Amino acid sequence: MTIGCLTSFVGKDKPTGGLNVGDLAPAITLPTTSAGEQQSQPLRESQGRYVLLSFWASYDAQSRMENVRLSNALRTLATDKIEMVSVSFDEFESVYRETVRMDEIGARNYRDAKGEHSSLFKSYRLSRGFSNYLINEKGIIVAKNVTAADLATVLG
Repeated sequence: MTIGCLTSFVGKDKPTGGLNVGDLAPAITLPTTSAGEQQSQPLRESQGRYVLLSFWASYDAQSRMENVRLSNALRTLATDKIEMVSVSFDEFESVYRETVRMDEIGARNYRDAKGEHSSLFKSYRLSRGFSNYLINEKGIIVAKNVTAADLATVLG
């Protein structure tokens, strides 16, 4: 697979905020138990797989729709070359849970209850409209704002 071609996924008409292709992806820390305990989720230890890290919120229609498209595309491709990690910035757990249920998101799903005020939001330098990142097995961002159509090319 040629990684150089993946950089073309960043459109010139889209905002270029956040991290960029070639950057090391920051480790993420999210609640992983019902008690709200924090556990680090290092993306650098993906066991030889790519990680598609998708940020979204139920109140942001575009990011929510893209999250669903990506999840469905990966389900259709049925590959173990890539794992999707979906992070919602919904502050209310009931809204988050219902959205994940309705959208049938087939990914490791997490919610950062601090929303846009969280350290994760800041470390990825996100803004409204959010982003997604394709991260290689070494933790390097190889593509940004990947679409469902792009996934077939990446995994081809």
